[in-house]
Amino acid sequence: MMFKAYEIGAQTGLSSLRQVQRELPEPGAGQALVRVRSVCLNHRDLRVLGATYGPRRPENRVPVSDGVGEVVALGAGAQGVSIGERVICPHFVAWPDGDFNPALFQHDLGISMDGWLAQYMLVPAAALVSVPAALSDEQAAPLCAAGLTAWNALACFARIRAGDLVLALGTGGVSIFALQIARMHGARVAITSSSDEKLEVARALGADITINYRRHPDWAAELLRASGGRGADVVVETGGLATLGASIAAAAPNGRIALIGALAGGEAVALPNFSTIIGKNLRLGGITSGSRRMLADLVQAAATNGLRPVINRSFDFDEAAAAYAYLDAAEHLGKVAIRLS
Repeated sequence: MMFKAYEIGAQTGLSSLRQVQRELPEPGAGQALVRVRSVCLNHRDLRVLGATYGPRRPENRVPVSDGVGEVVALGAGAQGVSIGERVICPHFVAWPDGDFNPALFQHDLGISMDGWLAQYMLVPAAALVSVPAALSDEQAAPLCAAGLTAWNALACFARIRAGDLVLALGTGGVSIFALQIARMHGARVAITSSSDEKLEVARALGADITINYRRHPDWAAELLRASGGRGADVVVETGGLATLGASIAAAAPNGRIALIGALAGGEAVALPNFSTIIGKNLRLGGITSGSRRMLADLVQAAATNGLRPVINRSFDFDEAAAAYAYLDAAEHLGKVAIRLS
């Protein structure tokens, strides 16, 4: 039996994405064969196509790290899931629990292993997390990478508490998840954007403070003003070195800054505001997604609290190239999804 899949090709840009036909594999020992139902794109999926996310990958690599599917076959010794079960998994499939290890980069779906952008995929059964009936495919698919990263940043690294003020930069997938997860924990949320329309949506999702950084280039000062001089207890820092200095300035004493991405680009020759980090007793931590245990906790929390990820737009499987282009245009709020029949 043949099935459709996408490959990253020559990695010279968006045009490298190509659809191919593959022979349906048999699951090996400990593996599950999953029929994919829905996937969501992340910024790193764009970077892979441009060869700017680590080393160049094999041209036949199947991309995408976020997805949900149904188990259709199990290899010898595969345990923990049953045929017919809906499942998701962390994109670091060899990280069941415990501390992060750089060796996990060798087991990264969509990067060093084939990912979700195919009608079928093989995945270690031990990495899978069952999806409860309370969560639809669209609710479950974005949890694997963007949702898990926000959960690790807030629930695990920052140990968010009710009453904390969380600052999320921008309105991409991780930031919107951070808004929703923070509200789920009883925290207040501040969020930034260059779009008043996106900030209006953020307020509808529960944001307490919204800042248009084009209108307020010194958005750290505006955050301090809007918070009565307090600052943010937790900063979800997705901009990178280009915004880190302002994030440090916006942080409250004893604040926690979760370093996640580098969406704003830019370079710096030294860590900014070094004395402020010490003077405020700040804690900075690099967040590299999360483990299966973290994902299982997130799934339970999402099902219990009715978490509904924000899907900005959905595309059909044969429209995957258009979905990538839409994400690349950076006009979205939340997640961009691709549906499979």
